[in-house]
Amino acid sequence: MSVKTQMNVEDNDLRLHFEKEYTQINKSVPRIDGVEKVTGAGKYAGDLKFPNMLYGKILYSPHAHAKILSIDTSEAEKIPGVKAILTAKDVPDMKYGISPARWDENIFCIDKVRYVGDKVAGVACVDEETCYKAMKAIKVEYEILPAVLDYRTAMDEGMPLVHDNYKNNINTEIHQDFGDVEQAFKDAYYVREDVFTGVRAYQNPIERHSNVCIWKDDKLTIYPSSQSPHYFQYYVAREFGLKMGQVRIVLPLIGGGFGGKLEPSGLEFVGSVLSKVTGRPVMMSYDRLEMFQHNRGRHQGTYRIKTGVDKNGKILGSHTYFLLDGGAYTGLGIATAYYSGALLPLTYQFDNYKFDGYRIATNLPACGAHRGHGAPQPKYAFESHLDNIAKAIGMDPLEIRLINARQPNTTTVNGFGIQSCELTACLNKIAELSDWRKKKKEGLPEGRGIGIATGSFVSGAGYPIYRNDWPSASAMIRVNEDGTSATLYSMSADLGQGSSTVLCQMAAEAMGYKYENMKIVCGDTETAPLDFGAYASRQTLFSGWAVKRAGEKIKNDILETAAFMMGLPNEDMDLDCVDGIIFSKSRPKVKVTTFEEAAARYFKLKGPLVGTGLYTVHRTGGYHKGAPVGTSPAYSFGVQAAEMEVDEETGKLTCLNFWDVHDCGQVINPRLVEGQIHGALYMGIGEAISEQVQFDDKGKIVNGSMGGYLMPTALDMPKEVTHKLVESYEPVAPWGVKECGEGSTNPTMGAFRNAIADAVGANVTALPLNPEHVWRAIQEKKKAEEKK
Repeated sequence: MSVKTQMNVEDNDLRLHFEKEYTQINKSVPRIDGVEKVTGAGKYAGDLKFPNMLYGKILYSPHAHAKILSIDTSEAEKIPGVKAILTAKDVPDMKYGISPARWDENIFCIDKVRYVGDKVAGVACVDEETCYKAMKAIKVEYEILPAVLDYRTAMDEGMPLVHDNYKNNINTEIHQDFGDVEQAFKDAYYVREDVFTGVRAYQNPIERHSNVCIWKDDKLTIYPSSQSPHYFQYYVAREFGLKMGQVRIVLPLIGGGFGGKLEPSGLEFVGSVLSKVTGRPVMMSYDRLEMFQHNRGRHQGTYRIKTGVDKNGKILGSHTYFLLDGGAYTGLGIATAYYSGALLPLTYQFDNYKFDGYRIATNLPACGAHRGHGAPQPKYAFESHLDNIAKAIGMDPLEIRLINARQPNTTTVNGFGIQSCELTACLNKIAELSDWRKKKKEGLPEGRGIGIATGSFVSGAGYPIYRNDWPSASAMIRVNEDGTSATLYSMSADLGQGSSTVLCQMAAEAMGYKYENMKIVCGDTETAPLDFGAYASRQTLFSGWAVKRAGEKIKNDILETAAFMMGLPNEDMDLDCVDGIIFSKSRPKVKVTTFEEAAARYFKLKGPLVGTGLYTVHRTGGYHKGAPVGTSPAYSFGVQAAEMEVDEETGKLTCLNFWDVHDCGQVINPRLVEGQIHGALYMGIGEAISEQVQFDDKGKIVNGSMGGYLMPTALDMPKEVTHKLVESYEPVAPWGVKECGEGSTNPTMGAFRNAIADAVGANVTALPLNPEHVWRAIQEKKKAEEKK
């Protein structure tokens, strides 16, 4: 959107006609980091090189569960080029994690290993080849223990314990009860219970986990591939007993994270000690298999849902029972467990809800935050369950969703406050785009079906990951001495989603400046003020508030200086600055000036022109146990529909058409929104049709590679994708923004499943929705029909 200006240069008569409100936001601009990325000039952590740099690697456990009896490093120490070898005795033994009650991971295993890939020792050498030789020469004696590899039986009597302090291998247990679910079931016209199963999935970002650690004197500097420089700074400082000011985190470019680069990986701890011991920079990195072993991806789960509705399909109450495979350690998994049930009441309005959840410890890699944190697979289960209910009572799946759709200015049964919500508009729009009602009325050809699902997600978590009273975000903008450029300093993290571009657009809009003149320094704890980084889809709203307020302070200073330059009294100042032009709104004949001229004059009179801003989330959520998880100042909403063709002989699937309609508030950059939604769709489709981390009977990953882990290709994507936005404005957000990057993953699996079920008339319950699972569901349907 733009502001039309007409200017008579001779008499400096500036007449403004505002066609639209904004000049720098709500428009697609080139990415601020685009050129360096597409030309290869940009540097990722794995590209960094420092003088005298060593290479480090971690020796991992080959067993899922075993005692460490001894570690002999003597032969490895003799290899030329080996500069240091570390085991548990050489590093702090303080446990780390996310929740203090469940700090359960060490830098190196002390007494036993808990999964294939657990950390045993570390080496630093002159090159990677020597690292591999050294690791091969380290002799570790193990006593193999019985392993817990199936989360569904991990709580059974007599099963070995992954951690002694997790009774019956229950890592996290949740019981939340709102209203009177049992009475709702008694009052219901129809009550149904379904069970669905999900799979382990892995984010598989294109960039591997890497970092460079430099420990010199009492100062530790780390260049990591991380989603949050602040959290890394905090956890590293805590582990080594350092002040946060002694730890500097500097983010290079990041090639994707999707939740998997939010937790400490171990590389930064091991690399830091290796650097301290050797006195040299140390490069640490995972290969692709090691990334799978570190994991922190999607939890596999079993989802039992029981819901009662009245004759009109109105939901009266629902009871969910979820069992999640957490793997060997907790990390962010405790939040995942709460998210899985807490976010379900967002899209539909009902007054009675019960959630029972268990996160189970197993001798497999730990699971954590994965795009849509905790929500996509439970949402797939609930949306599939709702379709089953609609079918049972003879109701259109679209209509049952319209009847129950969340409305604006409401509160969920578990205490989440909703301001803006255009879910009804999304449902109506997607019905129009997909020609839903006509297709349902006239029917589709045999073997073809159409399915629909809704989704929602937080626009930033209401509470920080660890307890603190810092602001949720802060920012600083410094204008260059001659006013021809401005630099935004933020501890935000651009993982490829385009946050640096969006924040610079917001800064320019708030300042009355031009985006083309903006620069950004982000992700450096030594130069930028506090921001918690990229997770929970928070940066556009949280960081955006801080940036907007910093920009507004600069604009105020600029206008005061311009008034002085124009000879206007302060009490009569009605100036504005748009697109770098400063003008009087009520006096068109007053001579105009420019942002650059005013900024240069300001510097000469007062010194550096700097603006700062911060944002702190207002109190959100209820007071029950686990109430903070899922709270947010705002929530996005969306609907997706898929039209599928199924070959009943083979179970082969073809997605003919796909529609996405999203309520993401005011849009800052339409092109980036579209990219986020298409990326979310790609990840959702992968989990829907093919992705699954697989293990052998010893707990070893068998498909930990780009070739073995079946991610979608271009040939697997829908033949046509239609994406639309509905008009929306979030009152508690800067310029009315909301998230779009994670919420768009939530409906995809449900839309696919419901379209498949519509096509074949079978109750498909297991992810992934691959030809085998679909074919088996068809065969079960045929057998049931034969018995009748």
